[in-house]
Amino acid sequence: MTVRFATILGLFALSTTPSWAAEATTQETAATPAETAAPAADTAPEATPQESIPQGRVARATFTSAVENREPADSLSSLSSDQNKIYYFTELRDMAGQTVTHRWEHNGKVMAEVPFQIGGNRWRVYSSKRLEPSWTGEWKVSVVDSNGSTLSVNTFEYTQAEAAPAEQESASPATPEATTTTAPPQQ
Repeated sequence: MTVRFATILGLFALSTTPSWAAEATTQETAATPAETAAPAADTAPEATPQESIPQGRVARATFTSAVENREPADSLSSLSSDQNKIYYFTELRDMAGQTVTHRWEHNGKVMAEVPFQIGGNRWRVYSSKRLEPSWTGEWKVSVVDSNGSTLSVNTFEYTQAEAAPAEQESASPATPEATTTTAPPQQ
């Protein structure tokens, strides 16, 4: 009689277990007896404030020639060396209170890091870079969170400007075939 009563109580206990507890029990079946003594939630290490995981996302990111009324004027994928300034615009969502950094790299070398404190759930920031004409090649800007994780990456190509037509003419000697004279109109 005692055995049947214990069996009935055991079945009753299983049938009244909430579904979330049943999942935890199922996951614990492969554990050793010492591990099953503690609930599954207690076995996971607790996050400390230093280990907090930043949340949020980059909604938009683009290179632009200007920022007007907190919006990019255009979207660039390349820039010639006759222009010496470019902006990187970023719109962030759900990152209030966090810090993000724009990391500017030229051919793999970090050229600048610009940190921003995010003040709201929708926050727009931009940084700019003055470019030397000799700094041609690939440029990359990464949006990096406070843990060092990369949230977004964009690249643009900085190319050598073509010589102006007047410069091209003065650079090559004139040949008789290329020389033309204009006579005044006859009446």
